[in-house]
Amino acid sequence: MASVDYKELKKGGFMKQVQKDMFSLRLRVAGGYLDAQKLKKVYEIAEKYGKGYVHMTARQSIEIPFIKLSDVEEVKKELSSVGLQPGACGPRVRTVTACQGCTVCPSGLIDTAALAKDFDSKYYARELPHKFKFGITGCKNNCLKAEENDVGIKGGMKPSWVEDKCIYCGLCEAVCPTKAIKVNKKERTLEFNENDCVYCGKCVKVCPTEAWEGESGFILYFGGLFGNNIQTGKQLVPIIFSTQKLHKAVEVTMDFYKRYGKQGERFGHTLNRVGWEVLKKELEEVLK
Repeated sequence: MASVDYKELKKGGFMKQVQKDMFSLRLRVAGGYLDAQKLKKVYEIAEKYGKGYVHMTARQSIEIPFIKLSDVEEVKKELSSVGLQPGACGPRVRTVTACQGCTVCPSGLIDTAALAKDFDSKYYARELPHKFKFGITGCKNNCLKAEENDVGIKGGMKPSWVEDKCIYCGLCEAVCPTKAIKVNKKERTLEFNENDCVYCGKCVKVCPTEAWEGESGFILYFGGLFGNNIQTGKQLVPIIFSTQKLHKAVEVTMDFYKRYGKQGERFGHTLNRVGWEVLKKELEEVLK
């Protein structure tokens, strides 16, 4: 009887269970988005090959437990019939997570769904020294906890004040979480301290006369960990306003990890060992 390559099965999304010759199948889901037709096939596979239920993972994927070893190839064929794929496990880029972003959520500042699909197509399952996680969150509400990821992306908005549109109502001052805006209604003056701005975009969204204009961008965090060792990701570069520069930053980061990371060492630990300033310098060079 041929030996079972459990490592290869895990790499292809079939994770060994405690029960003999049983596997939990993890699916490839980008940004938590799965259309209804594919969801129907997940239901059918769970009914036919599993135990009639699925598990929703912490990272927005779906797992179908209790797949028999003898059914693995048939399950792959059924997945392929609707364009579904098993998820990646092991030392490579994992499922890209994302909130619903500006296309659905009133608080959203960036199109997280489109960005998640873009990241999925470019980076998913790329081989690295250890697992690597992207999390994309649409605004400062931080639903996807950007700082917990190896690379986290948070939507931001840089505001600019248009004086001749302002009626000095004070709404922007009222919603500003860092008190970066001061409005004197009586004297009709406004002070904006950009150094205190966190790019939340609230002033832009609340303004009734469009006296605040905003440019959406990406705030990046590096080296987050959440497991046996908890570490908050750090913002090493200013807000980025183009997807081209965003991808340059990501490529530099992953290249850094491949060059300096030891096998089995998480990215955050690599940064601690090699030096955060080394990555920061490389990022600044490419983002000039």
